[in-house]
Amino acid sequence: MPKQRADLLLVALGLAESRAKAQALILAGKVFTDAKRVEKAGDLLPEGVPIEVRGQDHPWVSRGGLKLAHALTHFGLNPEGRICIDLGASTGGFTDVLLQHGAARVYAVDVGHGQLAWKLRQDPRVQVLEKTNARYLDASMIPEPIGALVCDASFIGLRTILPAPLTLCAPGAFAVALIKPQFEAGPGQVGKGGVVRDPALHRAICDSISNWWADLPGWQVLGVTE
Repeated sequence: MPKQRADLLLVALGLAESRAKAQALILAGKVFTDAKRVEKAGDLLPEGVPIEVRGQDHPWVSRGGLKLAHALTHFGLNPEGRICIDLGASTGGFTDVLLQHGAARVYAVDVGHGQLAWKLRQDPRVQVLEKTNARYLDASMIPEPIGALVCDASFIGLRTILPAPLTLCAPGAFAVALIKPQFEAGPGQVGKGGVVRDPALHRAICDSISNWWADLPGWQVLGVTE
């Protein structure tokens, strides 16, 4: 099995925002594989090894969970008892939030593989769909109506990734999707480092996505939050 440096693996799994942050967590003694503390950033670990960061400032497997937790509170949404789908699941921050809020089941969909946190991979409420492009999801892959859809996808616009998954949602379903301007902007609108810095362009992109979604049959947009 291929091995990778511990600090790089933390970043790849979404457990640290940068290599420097990963190294700081390791030096602080907060990174464990199974029951053993990872001592050095350069330790080589198998890519599929269970790895966790203890003593974090949030209860989710990755900081990404903070975004969804905020949206659920802000818009008064509750996934309890619902069949859910997480598009761009990665490490599983959103999946973790859904489960801790009482979701009955979560389909964790990602075009990559080997990223989902071990505790989620082992959870019987999680259906792992790795190496799966959400653009082509259909009822043969998701055989039950979806009551909540969440999306944190990269390198693809929402208008491209969402149409197929949205058709799998039951009446009364809700959806939360991160708008990432750098993947929605047109040619020449993305600045250095792949970042959209113009606040007016940010607003225009959010308005454009909101208007597109509001025009879809059966959906209404509650708003946008940061």
